[in-house]
Amino acid sequence: MKKYTLLTALILAIVLPGGLLLHSHLNSAPAPETLKPSPAATPVTVFEVQPTAVFDRIEALGTTVANESARITAAVTEKVVAVHFEDGQRVKAGDLLVTLQQDEERAQRAGAVEQQAENERELKRLKTLLAENVIPQRDYDERVTLRNITRQRIREVEARIRDRSIRAPFDGVLGLRQVSVGALVEPGDLITTIDDLSRIKLDFNVPATHLGTLQAGTVIHAYSSGWGNERFEGTVATIGTRIDPETRSVLVRAIIANPDMRLRPGLLMTVQLLNGQRQALMIPEEALVPVQRRHFVLTVGEDRMVERKQVSIGQRQPGLVEITQGLQPGEHVIVRGTTRVRPGQQVSFDERKMPVPQTG
Repeated sequence: MKKYTLLTALILAIVLPGGLLLHSHLNSAPAPETLKPSPAATPVTVFEVQPTAVFDRIEALGTTVANESARITAAVTEKVVAVHFEDGQRVKAGDLLVTLQQDEERAQRAGAVEQQAENERELKRLKTLLAENVIPQRDYDERVTLRNITRQRIREVEARIRDRSIRAPFDGVLGLRQVSVGALVEPGDLITTIDDLSRIKLDFNVPATHLGTLQAGTVIHAYSSGWGNERFEGTVATIGTRIDPETRSVLVRAIIANPDMRLRPGLLMTVQLLNGQRQALMIPEEALVPVQRRHFVLTVGEDRMVERKQVSIGQRQPGLVEITQGLQPGEHVIVRGTTRVRPGQQVSFDERKMPVPQTG
């Protein structure tokens, strides 16, 4: 019995290590290649970089001015006998607004007109006598002189009448009436105002650094808090001839059509001047990967591998940034998913349409 037990133990001692070694070898053997799980490509969103028409955007604050504006005042000291307009009335050039006392002037004119008629009759008679050599030439010449003097007197009296008949100097809209019938007005006293609002002038200052690209005809967009987000479009009409030495800016005047007369003089407006149209590579700002003072983007090549590129940026627009160096048209830039991928990594992507740059 002891021999049998000893023999069994000896067999186990020989066989068991081999079995364990074989079991360990089988467990550590690599799995067939077909059983390895392939890592999934990280999904990202990209768009193709293409040249886009952009503008240099200049923003400023401007003040509106009427196309034509005047204070209606009296030129003489006289009493108001009639007012021919209402507050806010639209008038044409030459429309009578106020009549001042002018009875004396009209009487003087009537007398001068009668005198002129008498002169003409007398000249006709003297001309006949002169032709017959009945009177000397001097008598005829004296009557001619008298006729000319009377003619000038009539013109003088008519000028005084015009001073007492106040008329609209141009087409426009009248302001509030400041006088009443019976009031005595003196030179400089305000009667009302008149403004031509068919067009509005918008004056604003632009930094002198843009002077080289500013030109008449440049499109501007203007906004006023009084009209919400409504955009008013105009064009640059005049560029000032002087640079302000304190602000280093130049005064620019734009013209805005105002057919419905909603814009009024003295209105504060935000101005956006779209200058220097050109072709540029614009990408969404979210595609930029800033590292300290440098900027990078992640691109995807034809092999769907990620590559990091350093870029230089230019002008910014809402949600967009211009790339001046580092990218070429046709490249695909990662817009979403930049934090989930690294250079050299393979990705899958869907293409995003290029955002349209806003021009106003």
